[in-house]
Amino acid sequence: MAIKDIKAFSDKAKTDAELKAKLAACQKVRELLTLAKENGFNFIEDEMYPPNEPQFTADQLSEKMAKALLRA
Repeated sequence: MAIKDIKAFSDKAKTDAELKAKLAACQKVRELLTLAKENGFNFIEDEMYPPNEPQFTADQLSEKMAKALLRA
């Protein structure tokens, strides 16, 4: 299931400083998806939004991305 891929990508970004910085720099979902794919993770945009549980934390994302993906 792709939710596992999102979680794995998020976890990798927590421990990889370069990936963490690139993730925080993403301003658009397309940029985030491209970054994930470049790092071997494959998921689609719809799986990142509610009602699915958020797999990222606010400190991992740009303010714009946090508003889009972490809304309640």
